[in-house]
Amino acid sequence: MEAKDFFTFALQLDERWEVTECVLDQDAGRLRLKLDFVVGSKFAAPGATHQLLCPVHDTVERKWRHLDFFQYQTEVVARVPRVKTSEGNVVQIEVPWARPGSGFTLFMEAMIMLLAGKMPVLDVAELLREHDTRLWRVVIHYVNQAHEKRDWSKVKRILIDETSARRGHRYVTNVVDAANGELLLMVPGKGAEAVEQFKEEMPRHGATPEQIEWICMDMSKAFRKGARESFPNAKVVFDRFHLMQMAGSAIDAIRRRLQAIGANLKGGRWSLLGNEENRTQEQKAERYRLCKLYPMLGRAIGLRDALQDILSLRDGSSLKWWCGWAFHSRLPEFKALAWTVKEHWDGILGFCETGMTNAAIEAVNGVIQAAKRIARGFRNFEFFRAVAYLKSANLEFSLPTLYPL
Repeated sequence: MEAKDFFTFALQLDERWEVTECVLDQDAGRLRLKLDFVVGSKFAAPGATHQLLCPVHDTVERKWRHLDFFQYQTEVVARVPRVKTSEGNVVQIEVPWARPGSGFTLFMEAMIMLLAGKMPVLDVAELLREHDTRLWRVVIHYVNQAHEKRDWSKVKRILIDETSARRGHRYVTNVVDAANGELLLMVPGKGAEAVEQFKEEMPRHGATPEQIEWICMDMSKAFRKGARESFPNAKVVFDRFHLMQMAGSAIDAIRRRLQAIGANLKGGRWSLLGNEENRTQEQKAERYRLCKLYPMLGRAIGLRDALQDILSLRDGSSLKWWCGWAFHSRLPEFKALAWTVKEHWDGILGFCETGMTNAAIEAVNGVIQAAKRIARGFRNFEFFRAVAYLKSANLEFSLPTLYPL
């Protein structure tokens, strides 16, 4: 088999196309494959109102970067026909090996997307010896295309949380499907506007706001406002981990208050915070000593542990009892926490009913932040969102397989 025939077969060209010349430049490290159409071939006009094949009107030369041939960069060069439509317009045909407007073949784009899912785009660019801006155009095209095709019609429960996008208190809001932990939408900012953007995006994915039954989020007033206005029929669930974080902050506030009046609590912070089973033997002994020496700390930790047990058991009926204990504990910090529980009563009971937490969205945020650290940040929001969808949205891409069938 001659080289021209070999590459014609390898490029999977149809009967109207063939490789006419193979030029290997060893000094430049480049292989150039010249393609041409068979004389007399007819082609369909893209965008035409009919499906008739048209004769070639004239040609233009186009180039595409293809997969490397061993250590050589491979370039595909072709005379691309232009045809005249029945309306009298002269248009360039779409070639079977590349999408319109791209400087890469479909196989090269498949390789770019495969690598971009495994490593930062800047590293992919270095590996492929291309400028990263060219690769970002490919990634964003396919990510946006795949995301637009996603079906949200069966989404009933969602998780909402924000995560940092860049330094300087710049945040993005993520919406995750509680059923499978897949990222549905990322939008800039945080608060009611972000929730509203998810509502507005739903019809484009075959969904309606009325289908959302439960929304799990933190106790942010802005998120509560957004959920109330955009999804009035949905029930809200407040993440129990956020509530337990507030209980831990209450204990720490009591510790600082005791220190301010002369208590010797130096080095006791990590003994007092967190679950006892996660403390070392020395920390457990220190916790016991401090609680015995300062009964106020003992009451605070008792309240915290009781609240954790109630939430772990999803025992909503005991919440009222706990609030009564907190109100009469003579601990202002836990009295304030009890008022917070009262204020968010329905959402906390929603957790007891459903068991929903933001653990899945925290996992998504962790993956996104890890990607951001590895890439040493992203130049803009569009790049950041593309990587987030690529890694956490379970997208399906319309690309040729790189492996033999």
